[in-house]
Amino acid sequence: MAKHTLNLEVFDTRNTCIFLIKDTSIYADNVPVECPYLDILLPGFSCTTRIEVTPGFDLSLTACDLNIQTRDCGVTMNDLPDGVYSIKYSVAPNEYVFVEYNYLRVTNLLNKLDNIYCGLNLSNCEPPYKTKEKLKQIREIESYIKAARYM
Repeated sequence: MAKHTLNLEVFDTRNTCIFLIKDTSIYADNVPVECPYLDILLPGFSCTTRIEVTPGFDLSLTACDLNIQTRDCGVTMNDLPDGVYSIKYSVAPNEYVFVEYNYLRVTNLLNKLDNIYCGLNLSNCEPPYKTKEKLKQIREIESYIKAARYM
């Protein structure tokens, strides 16, 4: 029996206002794709946002799209929070054909680390002891972030 193989890709970006998600599913030719939707639960929220999609979607979602910004949409773009995003993609029959992902977004955190790197006074020669220690701490933080994302 032919069936759909659903799959999503969530992309890292340094843009704090955008959440990038793409459908990379393989759809069976002889099975119709009906009622496709995404349910996204943002960190710190208790209600999901449902987004109706079409197969092969490639979305750049904003705070307005995810219903956490209701004013000045299209004028001002609010930052999206860091944390674990729960994502469910489903097609009919939706209770049986779905995939679920937990994605740890760390965009704001990585931007802060980038700013710390930019603030370091690195020259062409070996940096002073204090700068070396700061670099060591930043690398340790980056390792913890990587480990958390893999979990």
